[in-house]
Amino acid sequence: MTKTAVRAGRREEILQAAGELFRERGYHAIGMRELAQALELRGSSLYAHIASKEDLLWELVDRAAQAFVREAEAVPDDLPPDERLRRLIAGHLHVITTGLDHATVFFQDWVHLSPERREQMVRRRDAYQERFRRAIADGVEQGVFGVADVDLATLLVLSAMNFVYQWYDPAGRLSGDELAAGYAELLLDGLLARGPRDGARRGREGSES
Repeated sequence: MTKTAVRAGRREEILQAAGELFRERGYHAIGMRELAQALELRGSSLYAHIASKEDLLWELVDRAAQAFVREAEAVPDDLPPDERLRRLIAGHLHVITTGLDHATVFFQDWVHLSPERREQMVRRRDAYQERFRRAIADGVEQGVFGVADVDLATLLVLSAMNFVYQWYDPAGRLSGDELAAGYAELLLDGLLARGPRDGARRGREGSES
């Protein structure tokens, strides 16, 4: 194995350990000394692989952001709006449920980045969010979705998913695919356009229960 490969492998170990520790205890609670101890390294050896703790945070956040974007870009733009949104939801939750450490750091610690890096992440977040907004807006235009405020609906969908990292247990009763299917069904059901009779029927059912 070459020295380059060894260094790359060690860097991956550092990132994995940092992700676990940041997730469990928070970014500010972990210093480089604690990270080095977890890896059984001397502090000087750790700095040979990473320049600063913030660089570690940036790489973890950046990797999660790239994963979200990859999933979204895999969804064809020419799909019907409801199917497009369903797949966007599934992709978003796939990133969270298959990479809880990185997702947790992404959601809870990105605000600790430097102002320049935060601004970059906000731009990427807004571009990603636009894919959801566009799917919902297209659905409204085509009569598939019946929402009055597309921006609010977009934030509702994303907000409902973005806290999954706080409670999801891979060993729990729901697999990642089952969770995605359940979320998609509930969220899309809340957005679908409904006729007057359907609304009246739902109202009667509610009063009779």
